[in-house]
Amino acid sequence: MTDLPPPSLRLDLDAEALAANWRALDKMSGAARAGAAVKADGYGLGAANVLPVLARAGARDFFVAHWSEVPGVIAHVPPAQVSVLHGPRNEADCAFARATGVRPVLNSIEQAARWQASGGGACDLMVDSGINRLGLPMEAIGDPVIDGLEVEILMSHLASADEDVPQNAEQLARFRQATAAIPARRRSLANSAGIALGGDFAFDVTRPGIALYGGVPRSAFEGVIRQVARPRAAIVQVRRIAPGDGIGYNASFRAREAMRVGVVSLGYADGFLRARGRDHAFRHEGAALPLLGKVSMDMVVVDLAAAPELGEGDWVEVPFDLPDEAARSGLSQYEVLTTTGVRLRR
Repeated sequence: MTDLPPPSLRLDLDAEALAANWRALDKMSGAARAGAAVKADGYGLGAANVLPVLARAGARDFFVAHWSEVPGVIAHVPPAQVSVLHGPRNEADCAFARATGVRPVLNSIEQAARWQASGGGACDLMVDSGINRLGLPMEAIGDPVIDGLEVEILMSHLASADEDVPQNAEQLARFRQATAAIPARRRSLANSAGIALGGDFAFDVTRPGIALYGGVPRSAFEGVIRQVARPRAAIVQVRRIAPGDGIGYNASFRAREAMRVGVVSLGYADGFLRARGRDHAFRHEGAALPLLGKVSMDMVVVDLAAAPELGEGDWVEVPFDLPDEAARSGLSQYEVLTTTGVRLRR
């Protein structure tokens, strides 16, 4: 097969920043050890890119959501270190867990019975302490099926750890009730924001996700968590437009004067959504390159007045500071990060 030509998109990953973020979160976890949520293809940055870095930094517990994510993860870390959060929906999932050696996270009496019927063995167990998503209801923690499980990590998930609200203490109390009733080798409650709530929430394992990759879910992480990803895109055409010319769909921008503009190879198919495009600018060596008109599926147009030296094939920087981008666009930091397109990850 003929080799592909050079791409017009790239995602620069700061491996040292990622490792430093894990080390900082591990330190903030106190006596607990920080794991790493690597679901959604490493939160949009590519599991193959982030897993080796996190493993070298010291992470030993990795969490994915879907069974389909398992092969890409165990290519880089031992299967026994991987937990699948959505649990076994059927016998095929149980068989896949056994064949690969990963642990299912059981979320209901039905899943627990299914796992036991398939032969049992090491598993994780999710208890719903108040988020009302996946998880064993509190009233079911004394069920005989649960008594027979070999639970490695007993876990729950905080709903409002990014806020100072009574729900945090309520969930902590319920989780303590569950840990008193269900034997497990280790216990885990805190997500990224939960780590900042203090030692009472840490237990044995914390499960940071967004903060590993540059997200700042609480003020305690400001100045601690570093930006990890820096997308860049190439200019694929330079154009000169006349006064009155419209740019892009619906001509939402019209030039007031003659302009030199660049068509950049990035669009909403790559995760640069229209919500991020309004009143935005790319950058080049500190110079701002304002976006003109609507973001298209595969391209945007920028004003090159501040960087007249740029031409076709040159690279521009795509702003990706997660707190800033979320505040400016109205998207959550999770949405900005996890919508990163596959063309960038390649």
